[in-house]
Amino acid sequence: MRNDLPNLPNLPNLPRRAFLMAAAAAGGGLLLGVALDGVSRPAAAATARTFEPNAFVLIGADGLVTITMPYIEMGQGTYTSIPMLVAEELEVGLGQVRVRHAGADDKLYGNPLLGLQITGGSTSMRAAWLPMRQAGATARVMLVQAAVNQWKASPGECQARNGEVVHRPSGRRLKYGALATQAAALPVPAPAEVKLKEPADFILIGKPGKRLDTPLKVNGSARYGIDAMVSGMKFAALAQSPAFGGSLKSVDERKALAVKGVRQVVKLDDCVAVIADHTGAARKGLAALEIAWDDGPNAAVDSAALSSALASASEGPAAKVRQEGEPAKAGGKRIAAVYEQPYLIHATMEPLNCTVHVKDGSCELWLGTQVMTLSRAAAAKVVGLEPDKVTVHNHYLGGGFGRRLEVDMVTRAVQIARHVKGPVKVTWSREEDTQHDIYRGGFHDRIEARVDGEGMPLAWTHRITGPSTIKRFFPAGYVNGFDEEVVEGAMHPPYAFPSLLVEYVNHEPPVPTGFWRGVGPAHNLFVVESFIDELAAAAGKDPVAYRSALLKDNPRALAVLRLAADKAGWGKPLPAGQGRGVSLQHVFGTYLALVTDVAVKDGEVTVRRVVAAVDTGVAINPDTIRAQLESGINFGISAALWGKATVAGGRIQQSNFHDVRVMRINEAPVIETHIVASREAPGGIGEPGTAALFPSLANAVFAATGKRVRALPIEPEQLQGA
Repeated sequence: MRNDLPNLPNLPNLPRRAFLMAAAAAGGGLLLGVALDGVSRPAAAATARTFEPNAFVLIGADGLVTITMPYIEMGQGTYTSIPMLVAEELEVGLGQVRVRHAGADDKLYGNPLLGLQITGGSTSMRAAWLPMRQAGATARVMLVQAAVNQWKASPGECQARNGEVVHRPSGRRLKYGALATQAAALPVPAPAEVKLKEPADFILIGKPGKRLDTPLKVNGSARYGIDAMVSGMKFAALAQSPAFGGSLKSVDERKALAVKGVRQVVKLDDCVAVIADHTGAARKGLAALEIAWDDGPNAAVDSAALSSALASASEGPAAKVRQEGEPAKAGGKRIAAVYEQPYLIHATMEPLNCTVHVKDGSCELWLGTQVMTLSRAAAAKVVGLEPDKVTVHNHYLGGGFGRRLEVDMVTRAVQIARHVKGPVKVTWSREEDTQHDIYRGGFHDRIEARVDGEGMPLAWTHRITGPSTIKRFFPAGYVNGFDEEVVEGAMHPPYAFPSLLVEYVNHEPPVPTGFWRGVGPAHNLFVVESFIDELAAAAGKDPVAYRSALLKDNPRALAVLRLAADKAGWGKPLPAGQGRGVSLQHVFGTYLALVTDVAVKDGEVTVRRVVAAVDTGVAINPDTIRAQLESGINFGISAALWGKATVAGGRIQQSNFHDVRVMRINEAPVIETHIVASREAPGGIGEPGTAALFPSLANAVFAATGKRVRALPIEPEQLQGA
């Protein structure tokens, strides 16, 4: 059940590259934006006293601007940075802006390539850059025209400024609210007819912007899915089969029904839920159940078997991802390595939850999700309704990281709610959340190079083995035995190699796998950038100098590498037991170099300092860029040092934060971010920090200890004697 998704639209004629630009985004994802052409035209007016020229902008008679967000906010700052785009072109300050969640509507808010409303994969700002500026500019043009008509003035005499239109010759002014009715009656211009501001004229873009959602989160008024309250609501606690593919054998519910406040017990094929008047009673009733499970076909699966199967698969037939030249015919010295990476848990702060009310002929959902229309379709599938009969009330997300791209929590909640009269909130315990995750898959990489007498590469060969989330999530994107998400970061390394071969072996384990923050680059860059360091060491060359020699045709990559090295004090000596490591990447449309300083004592690694140099195109909100890099780096440190989901008896062994360790605030390093000024279109920033951290940390450990890290997490046993 956990891997079920509603049927996706048939996309047989979608160009592969265009599709995968969107599909590869789906990790922690995916909205490339809504083309205003066709969205902004159907209706210019909402009411006589409001002005709504497109799907995103509403201006009321009070002059307040309400922006409907086609993306969701899960801590990444989109509810500030995207309003900055609209406000910039609309000529209003952020103080005049209000933000509201979009409804579930693929037509208005979906990806124009897929027709799906999805957020994630460091795509929000890339997607919003043009459409949301066009939305604001369209409203501005219409407001100015309304003033021109009222004053019978020349358009060149009127200018939008600070939420009003000014007639320069006379000094007359009209606030936007006073123009709303007249503007709403005007025809909506096509995007091509609306001129956007030049970067030199930006007032908001490129300047730090205060988070619009911070006051709500500080005063407690921000509503997350787990906060949803519906009149007459009951509460459910659930237990699902602990083994992958297991089922419910029997349950004795007598003691549970004796608990005060417990109303009923719902039994499904692989799950049992206790329904009560409040969560405490539901949890107490669940603990009182006597449950027998059938562990099913995967009862003997364990971590050793999973690793062995992955290694064996890596030796089988592979799909050719990319080939340049003939690496097999290259001469020179052969250097080879095998890298291994574990299954990873999302561990979002807000446990999974979904409130559902199934009625005759309709269904309502209250939750926080990265996929509103897929959630709606999943609910509709369970109850046998058309999707338009399902209403989704979206909320803030207490962490996503790709986990809330899945709809298993929706399917499960609706399955339970069908047996309950009235609305019911289904909340997963931390243990259920941890042991029934959709995990980042394990990977096994074989990589080798042929090098010349100076140690420089003549050929590069990389074989990736592991699961494909796109194969399940967007089957149309899985073509010729691979998808570009699973090989991103390996398919197009930033370096110039005389010959290159990248291959992929698909191996799907019994463990359910999905998107995880950093998606393909998070596992591929660990291998690519660690192995580049191995080549530099074998050549007896400095890692930064070695990389620089391979970047002569990649000036943006070379610039961030040199900047990070300079700001980090690369080359300056460190005390014994300390080391400095580097990584470089161009993924998610962003160039990023990290230099990480570590100390190693008795096998324990402490990250002391991380210096980032980033060229992500136009820096819309520099504060958000810094915050996202800090977040991604700290997230990556937790995974690199302690992240590992292990399996025994067909089930995940970890259960809560006592054995799913995350970095504590006192363990966080100093992080410095240096942003390169650029006029290129924005790249993504939510995930590059996580992907870049893994190899820079591993390379720093090598510099400190002389021991090469080829398997994550970095456990003390790997560093014995260091």
